Amino acid sequence: MELALLYSGGKDSSLAAALLDRFYDVRCVTGSFGLTDDWEHAERAAAEIGFPFERIELDRAIAEEAAERMIADGYPRNGIQRVHEHALETIAERDVDAIADGSRRDDRVPTVSRAQAQSLEDRHDVDYISPLSGFGRHAVDRLVEATFEVEQGPSEQVPKADYEDELRALIAEEHGEETVADVFPDHDQTYVHGRND
Repeated sequence: MELALLYSGGKDSSLAAALLDRFYDVRCVTGSFGLTDDWEHAERAAAEIGFPFERIELDRAIAEEAAERMIADGYPRNGIQRVHEHALETIAERDVDAIADGSRRDDRVPTVSRAQAQSLEDRHDVDYISPLSGFGRHAVDRLVEATFEVEQGPSEQVPKADYEDELRALIAEEHGEETVADVFPDHDQTYVHGRND
């Protein structure tokens, strides 16, 4: 069965790929608005851990809507959520049996409610799977440590292909770097460089 996994090259989506690999033909899929080449980080990470990769084009109007929402809110949560929902809708339209992401039990954003998951499944005739939804951060960290070589550090320094870098670039272009600093709190990200299992 074919599965499209939203993939950033980070530890969560990489662990999701490894867990799903036993049951599905997993393809790592990264959504991009075409604002940066950051999707290439995910392509490299997918190759390093042995999964096929595909880049999909996301609607730039959604990025602009999300960026404006983030600026108005003063924080990224609602904008990131909007983009994640758009990315899931986009991959659900592909010819696959299932779609998945790397969201964990304790994630604040992005999240997928039971109603959203059922709606995706009903409207697109796919299964939505969140293989890490029962795992907390510490359990994920232990599994990742046993499985992957991971780089961790400040979000603006670690190579990755999540939505954040493109949204940062869009906000910087339209509103300046100061606004980026106002919207995004300091936080760490991860990037997978290969397997160690």
